[in-house]
Amino acid sequence: MKLLLRQRIFSWFDSYDIYDENDEPVFTVQGKLSWGHRLEITDAAGNELGRVQEEILTFLPRFSLYLAGQEAPMGQVRKEFSFFKPVYTLDCCGWQIQGDWLGWDYEVTDGSGRLVMQLSKELLHFSDTYVLDIQREEDALLCLMIVLSIDAANCSDN
Repeated sequence: MKLLLRQRIFSWFDSYDIYDENDEPVFTVQGKLSWGHRLEITDAAGNELGRVQEEILTFLPRFSLYLAGQEAPMGQVRKEFSFFKPVYTLDCCGWQIQGDWLGWDYEVTDGSGRLVMQLSKELLHFSDTYVLDIQREEDALLCLMIVLSIDAANCSDN
């Protein structure tokens, strides 16, 4: 399953539209007023699916991932200190994130090393645009949360 994530250019907070291979809307992400990034994810019909919430008062960016209606996070994405390439730790499902030295391309693998998702940032767009190649459709929401965390962490660094 491929998804295209496009950040909206004209909005007060981070907002994204996510499309499938047929250019049909699948998800919408709205940024909300909060200390740190708070990104709420809905499906095409407007049903709440989850949110990504930045933890404040941390040395490096850290994001908690919540499913709709749950008070406890299902996992976290943390940016780690590194010199040559961005490094993220994912505390969820036993998955791991590996990125390239430019911070434009990432792979998410499961505990046995099987590919879960490939992420590529497309260049030469007015706003951030990513292509997500997800192996299993049921992993789409969690993969989207990971991508939103990485983009928000990169935004916090800049």
